[in-house]
Amino acid sequence: MRRQLLAARDGHTIPFFLWIGVILLLQLLEGAGWCPRQLYPWSYAVKSVACLALFLAYRPWRIYPSLSVRHLPLAIAAGVLVTVLWILPETPFVARALPRFQGFYYKWLVMMPGSFPSYAPELPPGHLSWAYSVEEAGWGLALAKLFGSGVVIATAEEFFFRGFLYRWLQDSAFWKVRLAKFDARAFCIVLAVFAFEHDRWLAGALAGLVYGLLAVRTGDIWCCALAHGTTNTLLGIYVLHQNAYGFW
Repeated sequence: MRRQLLAARDGHTIPFFLWIGVILLLQLLEGAGWCPRQLYPWSYAVKSVACLALFLAYRPWRIYPSLSVRHLPLAIAAGVLVTVLWILPETPFVARALPRFQGFYYKWLVMMPGSFPSYAPELPPGHLSWAYSVEEAGWGLALAKLFGSGVVIATAEEFFFRGFLYRWLQDSAFWKVRLAKFDARAFCIVLAVFAFEHDRWLAGALAGLVYGLLAVRTGDIWCCALAHGTTNTLLGIYVLHQNAYGFW
């Protein structure tokens, strides 16, 4: 039993840490000038496969009940809501209707506050995000990015943030804490960490709020993963359809 619990703990954390580790490694290589553009989409595909393999090997879902069918509509609705909150401030419609708001959003509500991000107000030619485009990476790697975002990291993040960190902050034996138990301190800490894990920190905070409330409302980790996966998949489809690679 103890071995299963340790495996469950590792399954909640190791895939996520591997994902973050690859991001940090690429940043170090980029800073040293040793990171060709082609490495980004390939590394994303490889880390997606590696993280999925680790998740399947550890099987952290064993300590949870299966996804409840009655939670499906709420999960999908939450995922759609977060997609809208994530995309809307950067749409051409807002640029035309509320240009001052969009400028404020880019300058203060996206990392780093006080300066415009490199992809705003539009993605310039040659920007690194174009490395994930169908034109540069091809459909295979672009779809691998969509799959990794919509399935792998969405699930890994929910198991880490809501499944592990939120409950571990309440008790080191996190598996003893009900996911539906609300703890304001743990909730706010996880919300802050989740927000600043993303460059669009306000959108990240709103997403973390929705997923966190979903967790304590349903007590269903798979509901959270489905909501997160819905968001990331819809966002990826938007990216591919609109060539909005600044989101990737």
